[in-house]
Amino acid sequence: MYMYQPDMTTVSDLPAAAPAGKDDRPVAEVKNLVKTYGSKGFQSTVLKGIDLTILKHDFIAIMGPSGSGKTTLLNILSTIDRPSMGTAALDGQDLAKVSNKELSRLRRDKIGFVFQDYSLLDTMTLQDNIALPLALRGTPGRLCLQKVETLAASFGLTEHLGKYPYQLSGGQKQRGATCRALIADPEILFADEPTGALDSKSSRDLLECLKTVSKRGQATILLVTHDPFCASYAKDVYMLRDGQFTCRISSGGDRKEFYDRICDLQASMGGDRP
Repeated sequence: MYMYQPDMTTVSDLPAAAPAGKDDRPVAEVKNLVKTYGSKGFQSTVLKGIDLTILKHDFIAIMGPSGSGKTTLLNILSTIDRPSMGTAALDGQDLAKVSNKELSRLRRDKIGFVFQDYSLLDTMTLQDNIALPLALRGTPGRLCLQKVETLAASFGLTEHLGKYPYQLSGGQKQRGATCRALIADPEILFADEPTGALDSKSSRDLLECLKTVSKRGQATILLVTHDPFCASYAKDVYMLRDGQFTCRISSGGDRKEFYDRICDLQASMGGDRP
């Protein structure tokens, strides 16, 4: 019986990160990362000694079944959670060793978040929702408006800026949430199942925008998803299973071909092929 053998690299064979430079320095790193929940005798280990280096301008997708540790990894790198063992670093700083004040600065200056549920404020227009991170910093109104208009144009939202969230489609809300995440020029954008609540067209629109963000070098992107279609927009896909990376596959530039490889790999690991 023929078994599909994807063109992939096991994690142990991954090359070391390139020497840090102007355009390829590590933005985020984890080394021998372990995360355990529960008390002694009733512990569950979610992450089991994983390593990952994310370079500037990377667009990486983390895939895996429910319970594999995808969101736990994202939460640790985005400073929401802390490791039990090993190290997690952001912008060259070990997250376990920085003060709460410094963590707040990292969240404000270096990180953008996009969640499945949009998290827009219902009492504010889309324009004000997008501008909120800058307004909280005391950025002058004219500069806020200029940045909002520039991002909105890139995401096809110009005509919707005066609307409230209840007047927007799910796709428009998620693109607005992504604009809000990008408006403060974060170093890295964390996206947790960003297309999970969207239809196929809205998903495609959002992913095309994220791909453009990556190509322009506006932000490094770490995407967590279970969806091969969503993952196919990334440059590299890491498969996470039972708290460990099993392999990495890289795009050759043809998104459709990459999608097929991801689906075949998922099927070979015991999942269903879409």
